Amino acid sequence: MASDMKKSNRRLRAISLIALAAGAMTLSACVSPVAGPSGVYAKPIGNAPVTANPTAYSDALVCMGSYARKHNLASPRMAVGRISDYTGKVEYEGGRKITQGASLMAMTALAKSGARQVERFDTSVSELELKYANNKLITDNETANPTEAGDYRKIMAGQIAGSDFHIVGGITELNYNIRSSGIDAYVGDTDAQDTKGIVNGRLYVMNVALDLRLVDTRTLEVVDVISYQKQIIGREIKAGVFDFFNGNIFDVSAGEGGLEPMQLAVRALIERATLEFMANLYGVSGPDICLNPKDDFLNDATLGKTGGFTPAYDNLETNNAGTREDPSRWHNTSNRSSGNGRY
Repeated sequence: MASDMKKSNRRLRAISLIALAAGAMTLSACVSPVAGPSGVYAKPIGNAPVTANPTAYSDALVCMGSYARKHNLASPRMAVGRISDYTGKVEYEGGRKITQGASLMAMTALAKSGARQVERFDTSVSELELKYANNKLITDNETANPTEAGDYRKIMAGQIAGSDFHIVGGITELNYNIRSSGIDAYVGDTDAQDTKGIVNGRLYVMNVALDLRLVDTRTLEVVDVISYQKQIIGREIKAGVFDFFNGNIFDVSAGEGGLEPMQLAVRALIERATLEFMANLYGVSGPDICLNPKDDFLNDATLGKTGGFTPAYDNLETNNAGTREDPSRWHNTSNRSSGNGRY
């Protein structure tokens, strides 16, 4: 009987070694030290299409922009300044915990609301071209002879549109573990050789907050101030089994966890604040403008969850806000299981 046990153990070890070798060969087959015909060592995984990135307030922003255009509510010219991260929180490996692109999120939110915008965040290209134009080095006529007089770009007084209001502020809070709860359960026999099991569960809450202000560009008067916070929830569940079998140790565990996207929470905060700013500037009554079933304002061809745009050509039937939100538009599906090699 002892010999049978030894044979069984040897058989299990052999099977384990074969399984490990097969796994190693499978992994090594994914990466080659020699570049293939396409010029790459390995093909990146993943082929998910690009999708819109809305928050719970995106529909309301689009609705407000459509409402303003339908009722001829003129938008003041808006600009966005620095919306900085003032939390001071950094990762262990370096880098900020909170996005440094809050100003860009505010610009997108303004576009969704149909606001007229002028660029004040990054004017480096415009300033350089203005400098070149001032030195008569730029022409707008591609077919002109650069040696001929008068071909350079003229600088006209008042050619740059000014802003009426601008948004500035910052992300001011990032609080970890406002509250957490959990459970640990361990089940097993007192015999060291018997099966043991463990289950862990965790819930925890954190929050992020920002403070924004709307400033009259001409007078520098602060005309509107908003402070919001949003809580973020995370969860973690893990279960495992530990056992001995014929002298072999088996330790199997599985888990699942998730954290509400922190940067998406920042976008939601900015969209909510922008919504309130623009509601004040448009003079709308409130959320009721989007709740009347007789009026469907979510149909402006130039406003959508991806932002807003000014059409360059009369082609809104095929190139509009709705088509920009379509994940299949422009996406190469030739490698997907459907087999349709279309864009």
